[in-house]
Amino acid sequence: MILLKMSREYKNAADILPDDLLKQLQQYAAGDILYVPSAEKRKPWGTTGTRQFYLQRNEEIRRLYACRISIGELAERYALSEATIRKIIYQ
Repeated sequence: MILLKMSREYKNAADILPDDLLKQLQQYAAGDILYVPSAEKRKPWGTTGTRQFYLQRNEEIRRLYACRISIGELAERYALSEATIRKIIYQ
């Protein structure tokens, strides 16, 4: 069975794809979960405010760490792994 993720909801590919396309996909990814990107062009990095959001978040994480907030607490607070918090702090 191949599942396709669309709009945050998983759907069974057998329910939405033509048989010939389903058979072709099964040759490459039978049993795997696939992400099917939108056909729309993606906006360039930094034009949607995302870059600024992450820059501000990461600066806040570094500031809180300097104020002796533990890596574990920061990871929990920001829903990130401790490894990711370390990367942010030490970059």
